[in-house]
Amino acid sequence: MAPDPNSASGSGTRDEATVKVPAKDPKKKDEKKDEDLSEEDLALKQQLELYVERVQDTDPGLQKAALESMRQEIRTSTSSMTSVPKPLKFLRPHYGTLKAYYGTMGESDLKKYLADILSVLALTMSAEGERESLKFRLLGSEGDIGSWGHEYVRNLAGEISQEYAKRQTEEAPIDDLMELVQQIVAFHMKHNAEPEAVDLLMEVEDLDLLVEHVDSTNFKRTCLYLTSAARYLPGPDDILVLDIAYMIYLKFDEYPNALQIALFLDNLQYVKQIFTSCDDLLLKKQFCYIIARHGIEFELDDDMVVEDDDRYALQDIINNSKLSEGYLTLARDIEVMEPKSPEDIYKAHLLDGRASAGASVDSARQNLAATFVNAFVNAGFGQDKLMTVPADASSGGASGNWLFKNKEHGKASAAASLGMILLWDVDSGLAQIDKYFHSNDSHVIAGALLGVGIVNCNINNDCDPALALLGDYVNKEDPSIRIGAIMGLGISYAGSQNDQIRFKLTAILNDAKAPLDVIAFTAISLGLIYVGSCNEEVAQAIIFALMDRSESELGEPLTRLLPLGLGLLYLGKQESVEATAEVSKTFNEKIRKYCDMTLLSCAYAGTGNVLKVQNLLGHCAQHLEKGETHQGPAVLGIAMVAMAEELGLEMAIRSLEHLLQYGEQNIRRAIPLALGLLCISNPKVNVMDTLSRLSHDTDSEVAMAAVISLGLIGAGTNNARIAGMLRNLSSYYYKDANLLFCVRIAQGLVHLGKGLLTLNPFHSDRFLLSPVALAGITTLLFACLDMKAIVLGKYHYVLYFVVLAMQPRMLLTVDENLKPLSVPVRVGQAVDVVGQAGRPKTITGFQTHSTPVLLAAGDRAELATEKYIPLSPILEGFVILKENPEYKEDN
Repeated sequence: MAPDPNSASGSGTRDEATVKVPAKDPKKKDEKKDEDLSEEDLALKQQLELYVERVQDTDPGLQKAALESMRQEIRTSTSSMTSVPKPLKFLRPHYGTLKAYYGTMGESDLKKYLADILSVLALTMSAEGERESLKFRLLGSEGDIGSWGHEYVRNLAGEISQEYAKRQTEEAPIDDLMELVQQIVAFHMKHNAEPEAVDLLMEVEDLDLLVEHVDSTNFKRTCLYLTSAARYLPGPDDILVLDIAYMIYLKFDEYPNALQIALFLDNLQYVKQIFTSCDDLLLKKQFCYIIARHGIEFELDDDMVVEDDDRYALQDIINNSKLSEGYLTLARDIEVMEPKSPEDIYKAHLLDGRASAGASVDSARQNLAATFVNAFVNAGFGQDKLMTVPADASSGGASGNWLFKNKEHGKASAAASLGMILLWDVDSGLAQIDKYFHSNDSHVIAGALLGVGIVNCNINNDCDPALALLGDYVNKEDPSIRIGAIMGLGISYAGSQNDQIRFKLTAILNDAKAPLDVIAFTAISLGLIYVGSCNEEVAQAIIFALMDRSESELGEPLTRLLPLGLGLLYLGKQESVEATAEVSKTFNEKIRKYCDMTLLSCAYAGTGNVLKVQNLLGHCAQHLEKGETHQGPAVLGIAMVAMAEELGLEMAIRSLEHLLQYGEQNIRRAIPLALGLLCISNPKVNVMDTLSRLSHDTDSEVAMAAVISLGLIGAGTNNARIAGMLRNLSSYYYKDANLLFCVRIAQGLVHLGKGLLTLNPFHSDRFLLSPVALAGITTLLFACLDMKAIVLGKYHYVLYFVVLAMQPRMLLTVDENLKPLSVPVRVGQAVDVVGQAGRPKTITGFQTHSTPVLLAAGDRAELATEKYIPLSPILEGFVILKENPEYKEDN
C-alpha cells in the first residue's frame, strides 16, 4: 500500500511505515487471538465486524442502522497525525467485502450511504492510481464534504486533479468534478487553507471561481500566494493568475496592491482603471509616487483626476519633480551633506608607502578616474570639491581648473560629471551647466550636452528642457558633440517613447555618412527611449543600420551596441521578440549569433524563465575557436533572466561557478559581470569572495571585469569589506594604469551617493522591475564586455548609463500635504510569509529608527506606531501617512 501522495504527514517514508503495519496486522492478530488489543479496541473491533455483517443483511432497517453506526464511528474517531484512525484500521480487511456487496446492491439511498463510507475507506485502502475515493464520492450522497475531515478533502483534491487531466485528454465531460471542486474550494477557504484552494483551481484551470469565494478576511493571503506563485508558473498561466489577483484586490478596494500588479503586467489600461475607480485623492497621490518610482511615462487625463489643479499636482509627482527634494531631506537627516573629495574615498593613508607614491604616473588617467569617483560619490548632492567650487578671485574659477586637468575626451566626462552632481535638480542643474555651452572645445560642449541629459534622468518636465537644448546638436559636424547630445537624449527620455526624438534619431541611423560610434550610440538611445515597447519602426531602423555595416565595421566592438539597442526594445517582453529574432538570422555571420543571444537575453530579462536559462547555458558550454563573441551576451543573459527571483538567482550563481572552471576565456571575462548583475547593490559574501579571487586573475580582462563588478555588488552600500578589498587592489595594481582606473571606478560605485543610493532595478519588495533601470545597467555591462576598446578607450562616458538605475534607497514618510513627517519605524530583514497560517511577523531582527531611514537589500520596514496609517502596503520610497482616526493617545 503506497502512501497517499497528498497526505499531510511530512515525509512519505514515515507515512508508509505507519500505514503498512496494520495491513499485516489482522493475520498476526488472529493467530495471537487478539491478545495485543486493549479491551476497548477489542470491543470496537467486534462492534465494527458486527456492523459489516449487518450491512449485508436483507432487512433494510438493520442495514440503515448499521451504516449509520459505522458512519458515526468513523466520523467521531480522532487520531494522532501519524497513525490511521482505529475504525479505518479495523475496517481495512473488510474493504473488499463491502466493495463487492456494493456492486450487488440495487439503486437506493442506502447504496449512496455505503458509497460515502467506501469513499472514506478508500482513503487508506485503494491502490495507487485507482482514484476509488473519488469514484465512490461521485456515486455517493451529496453530503457535506468537510465533515469527514481535512485529510479526506485533501486526498480528494489530489485525485480530482489526476482525474481532470485524464478527462481532458479524453475530452470527457467534467461537470460532476467541478461541482465537487466548488465544495472543496469553499471548505478550504473557510478553513484558512487558501493555498490549497488555489492549487486545486490551478489544476482544474478554473481560477475564476476564486473571486467568488474570497472574503475580507482571507483575500490578502490568497493574493499573496497568487502573486508569489506567478513567478514559478509557465506563461500564459502566470498572467492569468496575476489577473485574478488584480480582480480580487479591486473587489476589496485594495488599490495600491492592484496597482503593483498592473505595473508588473505592464498593463496601462489597468492603471487607468485603478485611477478612475478610486476616488480618494490622497491615495491617488500615493499611486503617483509608486508609478514615479517604477519609472514609466504616464499621462493623467480628466477621467482619472477631475480637478485641473489636482491633476497638475499629481502629474508633478509622476514626473518625479519631488525626487531631489526628498533625497536632500534624507541626506540632511543622516547628516552627510558635507561634500567628499576622491581622496576621502581612496583613503591612501591607510596603505603602505609604495602605492601612494606611484599615484603620480599617467596623471590624465588618474584625473579622469577622480572625475568619475567625484561624480558618483556626490551624486545628487548639488555640491562637491572639484566641479562646483565657488570661483575665487585668485584661482579664476576653480571648476574650470579641474575641467582642464583632463585631456581631450576626458573633458567630456568631466563636464558631464557636473550633471551627475546636480542630479534630479533640473533648474539649478541647467543654470550651472550653461557656462560650458559657450566653450570653444568640442569635448566640453559634448560633456555639457550629456550633463543636461543626466540632470533630467528619470525626471519628466512639461516644457522638455532637454529636448530643447539637445535637439539642435544631434546633427552637428563634430562626432563627439553628436554623441553627447544623442546619449543625453537617451538618458533623459528613457522609457518616454517620444516620437519627436524618434524622427531625429532614426534619420541618423539611415545616414550612410554618419560615423560608426555615432550610429552605435543612436541605437542605444533609441533602445532606451523605447525600452520594452516593441516599436516596429525603431526596430526596422536599427535592423537596416546593422545590415548596412561593412565587413570591417562588423568586427568593431562598438557595432555590438546595435543589437543591444534592438534588444532593449523587447526588454522583458518574451515572445514578442520572435519576429525580430527571425530577421536577425539573416545578418552577416560575424554578428548573427551575437544578435541572437542579445535578443534572447533582453526579451526574457527579469522573467526567471528556466528553459531560456538552460538554452543560454547550452551556448556557453560550447568550446569555440577564438574570435567568437556571442558567448559574452549569453553569460550576461543567464544573469538577466535568472535575477527575477531568489531561487533562480542562487542557482545561477552556482551555474556561473561551474562555467568559471570549464569555460573558455571569453566566457570567463563575462562571468564577473554576470555575478555583478545578479547581486547588484546586494553584496553577498560568497559572490564577494569569488570576485575578489577573480580580481587577481592572470587575464587582465577578467580582473578588470571582476573589479568593476565588486563596485556593482557594493554600489551605494559603503560596504567596508569591499572598500578594504579595493584599497588593497589599488596598491596591488599601482603600476597598471588600466586596472587602477577600474579600481577607482569601483571605489566610486561602492560609495555611490555617500551610501544613500542603490542600483537595484527591483523595488517594492523585489516584486517590480524597473525597465529603465535594468536597461541602463545592461548597457553598461555590455560595454564592459570589451573594456579595452570602450571603457578604457575614449568612450568612458558609457559609465554614466548607470545613472538610469540610481535611486535613493530610502523610506521617506510624508504627511497629507506631502511634507516630510518623522515617525518611528522598525527596519529588519524581510521574512517570506507566503502560505503561512495566522499573522506571522514579516520582519526579523529589527531595529527601530525614525524616518527618513535607509533600507538595505532585503530589508523591509513597518510602522512602529498606530497613530498613522500608511497608504502604501510596501514601505519604500515616498509613503504618505494619514492620521488614524481610531488612535487614542495613552495618557
